[in-house]
Amino acid sequence: MPHTDSAMATARTVKDVSPHEFVKAYSSHLKRSGKMELPEWTDLVKTARFKELAPYDPDWYFVRAASMARKIYLRGGLGVGSFKRIYGGSQRNGSCPPHFCESSGAIARHILQQLESMSIIEIDPKGGRRITSSGRRDLDQVAGRIVVAP
Repeated sequence: MPHTDSAMATARTVKDVSPHEFVKAYSSHLKRSGKMELPEWTDLVKTARFKELAPYDPDWYFVRAASMARKIYLRGGLGVGSFKRIYGGSQRNGSCPPHFCESSGAIARHILQQLESMSIIEIDPKGGRRITSSGRRDLDQVAGRIVVAP
């Protein structure tokens, strides 16, 4: 059978799809799979100390997990500290000037441990976490489904 380009065009990776669409699709995939167990504090916690309120979205934990998995896919070697910086933001101090503030480390740590138990990521000997081959396949599968859907 001759090789065609149309077969190759359907093989999409995470890099080929829009980040917003991918995170939405992968978070619903994580929720459906049922392998990720939510900690009991997800409905009470703020995502950072500079936030005033907890997230409005009830599925915020899955969205954050999908976003973190995507970031590790694109650039390995990220640990809890780098995720605290990535999801950090500006703390408004009323009449004083605002300053940068890191986000919660407990949330980042818990999500990384969950993704590790699902064998999507593994500990990198050079520091941080990296994606496993099965995790890469899983993320690419979800990315491929996004392209098929529209």
